[in-house]
Amino acid sequence: MFQLERGLIRCMLRGKGEDVSSVRIEGLSKRFGAVDVLAPTDLLIEDGEFVVIVGPSGCGKSTLLRLIAGLEEPSAGRIAIGGRDVTDAAPADRGLAMVFQSYALYPHLSVAENIAFPLRVARRPKAEIAERVAAVARSLDLLPLLDRRPRALSGGQRQRVSIARAIVRRPRVLLLDEPLSNLDAELRVRMRHEFARLHGELGATMIYVTHDQLEAMTLANRIVVMSEGRVEQVGGPIALYDAPATLAVARAIGSPGMNFAAATVVAADAAGVALRLGDGAEVRAAVRAPVGAAVTMGVRPEHLVLDEQGPFGGAVELFERLGPLSFAHLGTPGAHHTLVAQLPGDRRVMLGATLRFGIRPELVHAFDGEGRALPRIGAPPRANHSAQI
Repeated sequence: MFQLERGLIRCMLRGKGEDVSSVRIEGLSKRFGAVDVLAPTDLLIEDGEFVVIVGPSGCGKSTLLRLIAGLEEPSAGRIAIGGRDVTDAAPADRGLAMVFQSYALYPHLSVAENIAFPLRVARRPKAEIAERVAAVARSLDLLPLLDRRPRALSGGQRQRVSIARAIVRRPRVLLLDEPLSNLDAELRVRMRHEFARLHGELGATMIYVTHDQLEAMTLANRIVVMSEGRVEQVGGPIALYDAPATLAVARAIGSPGMNFAAATVVAADAAGVALRLGDGAEVRAAVRAPVGAAVTMGVRPEHLVLDEQGPFGGAVELFERLGPLSFAHLGTPGAHHTLVAQLPGDRRVMLGATLRFGIRPELVHAFDGEGRALPRIGAPPRANHSAQI
């Protein structure tokens, strides 16, 4: 029974005879007046992928999604969905649906009427509408709520109704624009599970925009990291964690975030370089760079290890105990930024205590003056990512 129902929803999403829902973007750009909001962008999203676009506010990720949806007109470039050029097609003719962060439900309509609304607009037969609404409501556990109004629903229930209304149209591609930003922390976690389950059951192509890198790490087959209107890097969650191509990617991936410090290359050999920090401490890094180069060094909190002779240290200004893990925020007099280091959850630390840390050279990241990652010696090491994902 479950397999039959799952197959029915897959057919509803893709439509009869439609088995390709890839999205191809070529040279797509957007300009508002003299401002380039989206630089020329090339991107291929395969049929059935769950791609998450992540980046800070104003980086162009929502603009890219709206261009795919047809809600914005591109300044240049083309968009193809399922192999069909839809650059100039109306939103309703693109075979996709969009879920907004505001839910956008009609308050005077019941859950069933909200879900059925796009089918009524399309003048589908009543029997077909009833069948589709029931199938989608069953897949999203909404059957007991069909007679309620939106005001009688929780935030998570409203979001599920919004998703149901989107997929009942049989879209080939589902676009989601920061759908969890209005929910509290506990509900965000539950809804992340809901989206992952939905994608696993339906196999739809999903393009999901968020500024929350935890959502990106937990949901995505691939992540698109954006910064200042351009795509910085595209790859799997762990690949981006292990080998960020730019400073922007390093800042976007990892929780807590990577620690950064200005450094100078003072020595180089076949094994890597020696980096001198502002306080005179030296750190070995398995990267290639010329002596004298000014770089930005990056180290992840979870890669630091307690070492009384280590190059990193300071007084504990804040100590966060989070069950199996703890995080110490270390400061030095006059410093504008703290160093965050991960500790075992059973470690006891007093505020004001001085701690020092070391790190393996192959776990040190370094970026040049343009923010590009320096070439690494050997492949990035595999690490324990449980704290990030």
